[in-house]
Amino acid sequence: MATPIVTVCASDESLACKLGDHIHEKAEDAIAQRGVFRLGVSGGSLVKVLSKGLPKHTADWAKWKVFFCDERHVPYTDKECTYGDYKANLLTAVAIPENNLYPIQPDITVEEAAVEYEKKIKEEFAGSDLPRFDILLLGMGPDGHTCSLFPDHKLLNEKDKLIAPISDSPKPPPSRVTMTLPLLNNAACAVFVACGASKAEILKRVLEGNDANPLPAARIKPTNGELIWMVDEAAAKLLDRK
Repeated sequence: MATPIVTVCASDESLACKLGDHIHEKAEDAIAQRGVFRLGVSGGSLVKVLSKGLPKHTADWAKWKVFFCDERHVPYTDKECTYGDYKANLLTAVAIPENNLYPIQPDITVEEAAVEYEKKIKEEFAGSDLPRFDILLLGMGPDGHTCSLFPDHKLLNEKDKLIAPISDSPKPPPSRVTMTLPLLNNAACAVFVACGASKAEILKRVLEGNDANPLPAARIKPTNGELIWMVDEAAAKLLDRK
């Protein structure tokens, strides 16, 4: 399993630049090898970081395909909709075609939306039993959750579904669609972004702890890929950096 590579950035601008550089490098490699770059993104502040770091690069944006690691089951116009956030912010910063973003369907049940989204991903990765994204960009909550995988939740034990519904999220809104651990841990590269002093204690626990029942973020360990953490000084202040 992947050993975490931790990059501590001195400023928000530095983090945005380093993340943008890393994604661009992976995209160029993927397009050169396969003619397409497949990226999974998360919500929260990540879209703002990407909107700062990616426009510094010139890329073949039409060959980028963007999926969502998890999404709230709300209308596209809802302020909680991650897809809406990316459409409003990232697509005004870089020329990724709008139809290269793959949102979930909010106008069907959350269970149906999960089934439909898994089908959509399998169609994109036709011929592969277990889809392998070039990069998955992840965040971490103060409780150690990532995507919509929460501590002690039954979805942490999901082995068969690649995409699962959740209707009892402890963080509102309660209904969401999320990638599961089998799909997350098959990524060629998983990149966590964590910023702020509020993440310091949980970051130390995830990276340096030895929990018998690991937090969701600590369970992201690509079996044949890279694991990278990009954090700021505030989030890293408790880490052992000897």
